[in-house]
Amino acid sequence: MALKFTTSYIEDSIALLRHSKLLADRAMAQVTDEQLLHALDHEANSIAIIVKHMAGNMRSRWTDFLTSDGEKPNRDRDSEFVEPAATRQALLDDWESGWAAVFGALEPLTDADLGRTVTIRGEAHSVMQAIHRQVAHYSYHVGQIVLLAKHYSCDQWQSLSVPRNKSAEFNRKVAAGQASQR
Repeated sequence: MALKFTTSYIEDSIALLRHSKLLADRAMAQVTDEQLLHALDHEANSIAIIVKHMAGNMRSRWTDFLTSDGEKPNRDRDSEFVEPAATRQALLDDWESGWAAVFGALEPLTDADLGRTVTIRGEAHSVMQAIHRQVAHYSYHVGQIVLLAKHYSCDQWQSLSVPRNKSAEFNRKVAAGQASQR
């Protein structure tokens, strides 16, 4: 992730969320359709289930973000952990729909909105707290997606950051202006 200096919490949060999405997108692109649906054991979630849960959470939290509770009455959270989308395309459509809700809610905000009050499950949060909560939640699940994708891809894995045993080479490129800092 190339660093852009900013003092805007909103701008920085959007950049972090876009980076998290990109990591998950790049990780999911490295696995087969079957691997998207595979769970390591009966207690584990597949990548597809994690994506379904994230998308459901995103639509609930970010639809009418400033004016309605972030836990929508029509959300069935428990159903997010069973029967994922049947195809990669359906899964990615759901994924993109969730992210569209996130960015559609955040992009119009300004830092002046940070002190406003929103509710999640009936509890008051400042806009800043609500954003923090979701950045942490999505980062947690993106880490799971990346870990699973890396596990399934194994020797074919294409690093999403500085590849193992390549730090010195990467640092030389950064110093020479040939690579962006992450």
